[in-house]
Amino acid sequence: MKYTIQVNASPYQSNSAETAYQFIKSALAMGHEVNRVLFYQEGVYHAFKYATPPDDETPIVTRWSVLAREYDIDLLVCISAAQRRGLLSTQEASQQGKKDNDIAEGFRIAGLGLWVEAMLEADRFIEFS
Repeated sequence: MKYTIQVNASPYQSNSAETAYQFIKSALAMGHEVNRVLFYQEGVYHAFKYATPPDDETPIVTRWSVLAREYDIDLLVCISAAQRRGLLSTQEASQQGKKDNDIAEGFRIAGLGLWVEAMLEADRFIEFS
């Protein structure tokens, strides 16, 4: 089965993002495919490269990056939600006169086209809010 996952909650707002991560790990372990994870609304905070949690907390951003690299999962961040929250791609950072982008490894900014494509390619679309 091929899944597309959507994460709407910020890393520290609720347990839904943790549930999404654990669901993905379990699905992959069972031989299923996760083609894309879409981060929308407050979920875009998972993609901030410079997020630095306290030492006794899980490094959530790093964990998503490792998951993407190990399983070749496309981590998409909604462009509108990202811009509203100050998350800039390399191109946007350059246009804004910033020296660096804010996007963590494995994540990329995407529009509605890739979002719709991901849902159409999947057997199941699951949203974690």
